[in-house]
This record gives sequence, structure tokens and C-alpha cells, in this order.
Amino acid sequence: MKTRKIRMGMVGGGEGAFIGEVHRMAARLDGRIELVCGAFSSNAKRSKASGEALGLDPDRVYGSFEEMFKSEAALPEDERMQFVSIVTPNVTHFPVAKLALQNGFHVMSDKPATFSLAEARQLQKLVEKSGLQYGLTHNYTGYPLVKEARNMVRKGKLGEIRKVVVEYPQGWLATALEADGQKQADWRTDPARAGISCCMGDIGTHAENLAEYITGLKITELCADLTTFVPGRLLEDDGNVLLRFENGARGVLHASQISVGEENGLNIRVYGTKGGLKWVQAEPNTLTLLWLDKPMQILKPGLNHGHLSKTAQHNTRLPAGHPEAFLEAFANLYRNYADALAARLEGKKPKKQDLDFPTIEDGVRGMAFVETVVKSSNSKQKWVKMPG
Repeated sequence: MKTRKIRMGMVGGGEGAFIGEVHRMAARLDGRIELVCGAFSSNAKRSKASGEALGLDPDRVYGSFEEMFKSEAALPEDERMQFVSIVTPNVTHFPVAKLALQNGFHVMSDKPATFSLAEARQLQKLVEKSGLQYGLTHNYTGYPLVKEARNMVRKGKLGEIRKVVVEYPQGWLATALEADGQKQADWRTDPARAGISCCMGDIGTHAENLAEYITGLKITELCADLTTFVPGRLLEDDGNVLLRFENGARGVLHASQISVGEENGLNIRVYGTKGGLKWVQAEPNTLTLLWLDKPMQILKPGLNHGHLSKTAQHNTRLPAGHPEAFLEAFANLYRNYADALAARLEGKKPKKQDLDFPTIEDGVRGMAFVETVVKSSNSKQKWVKMPG
């Protein structure tokens, strides 16, 4: 019997938006998900135009997310959307997710999960109470070799982890781009829409999430120094953070949006008592292994490579020598989310491999990290404990 596609609605991501189309491409890559409706803009006319460009039924293109949830909930169960993808600025993540859950819809949200830590904790309670599925697109965890790195640490191949260095340099906000009306810069540098942080909230959370995902260790304490270099900017555009992990390991996290010439330079190095590893997002199909007692080793992904873990193989689509990159990694989150949701809808227990996507717990960790970084940077004490 052929399995029906999971039906997705979308809030945000209309004409001119970058991340909305990335989400749509990722969602449709594996043929598991179908976009059936959307409220693509807070402007009803622009939302309708976006829906028309996507070829959607005009009756299922809405002028607001409130209208969409109400109308979709009134449709027959086998027609209405089953989950919503939220791709709006940070300030609306919580109200959209909250109303979706209250109307019985599962949620996949762009990161960060919410505008504040208080909202994230509220949302966690709502998710737990509803019993509905919540996913968060920390997309860098979707790369096959990131999953291989995680597996190696979990298996103890690097020994006890001692040191973690994770960086995310960008240079696109080296000038006051927001003053020229550039849409992405405009909302990310606005405290009313982005929250208490620009750089750390936008990309520092990716670095934090990647470090905790690969090592399996929680950050317990940090010391942060945030700086706003561009005159007139209301939020920070650069940050340096010292980290302490629960097992006693130490770390350094650097995120910057004024590092001129850098694009999306996310990279991580993890060092244990037996070995270390390096992974660079710009070259995602290479995992470098460093050993105490043997030469450096390089791993590559590929369906025909039997040396990779089952988890890495499950998230690999192509034979060796064919690069898999950003969209495929993003799609792994949507594919896993959809397969887990399909199992739940059929009354079955999802497979462990399908539950490998970020959840509301990761969202709470991300917001705790942002608020602790800002608190530390503003404090004379400097070392500040991360909330549990």
C-alpha cells in the first residue's frame, strides 16, 4: 500500500524571502511531504501572490496564520494540513507555534525556537501537554559526516572529550546594511523582532547546538564578550565565548558577522584523550580524524562506503564521489521528521533513526545559551552558569 505524503502548511517564506524557499526545497526533496497551504506574509495581498506563484489552491492561501489554522482545522481530517513549517522572524515563532499546537497541528520551526527563554519554556510545556511533534531546523546536524562525528564520540573512539573549538564567522554585516533597507539585515539587527541578540541568536546558536550534538555534552558555564562594531547598530555583531562542559571539558566558541570576507565559515574541532576530529561546513564531505598513535585519517560519505555508521549511511543519498551538501542536510531533518510523524499518525512507534532531528529541548537549550551569553557579557562576574 502506497503511503500518502505528509501535508504541510507554511507561515512566512513569501516572495523575496530566502529561508522559506530553502525549507520548501528541503521538504520536497525526498517526496515525503506536500505543501498544501500557507500564510506566506502578514500582508494578505503578498501572501496570495506567493501562493499563486507556488501553484497552490487560492482557497488555501491565507492572509494570516490565525485564519489558516481556523480554516484548516475545519477541513476534513484527510484533507487538512498535518504540520506547519514556521519561517518567520524570531518574534512570531512562539505565537504561531502556540496557536498551531492549540489547533492540533504538529510543528516544524526555523531556529531559534522563540523570542526569549521564557517563551521557549512555555512552548516546551505546550508541546509536552499536546503530545504533538515539534522539530527545529538546526540544519547543520543533518550532514552525514556530522552524524558520523557524533557516533564516533558516542562510541568512545576519541576517548574522554577534553577540548571543543567551534566557530561561525560571517562578514555580511561588516557595514550598516540595515540602513539601506536590506530585509534580512533589517530584522536581524532589530531588538523588537530579533530579540536580545543578533550574532549569537542568529549563528552562535548553530555553533552551540553543533557542539552539544556532536559531543553529547551540555555546556554548564560560560564567559562571554560581545561587541557591537558597526556604529548605530542596536545589537551585537561579534562574540567570543569560553565554555565549560558537564564532564570538565573546556571549549571556545566564536561567532562573528563582521569578519570581512567570510561567508558561512562554521567549523568544529573536538579533541579527546585518544584522538580528535575536524569538520568544516564549507567542505562538508570531509571529516578529518586525528590520532594519538597513528597518522591522520580522512573520511568521506557515500552509499557504497561500508565503514560509516548506520546513522551516517541512513542520512546519505549518493554513491561516493558525489558531493552532498546544504540542501541535502536540511532535507534530512524534514525526511526524518516526516517519517517519524507518519509512524505516529499510523499509531506506530517511530524508528530511532527517524527521531534524529532537533526538538523543543534543543530550542530551550539555544535560548538558554543566548540569554546566558548576554548576561555574562553584561556582567562583571563573567562566568555565568547555564540554566538546566
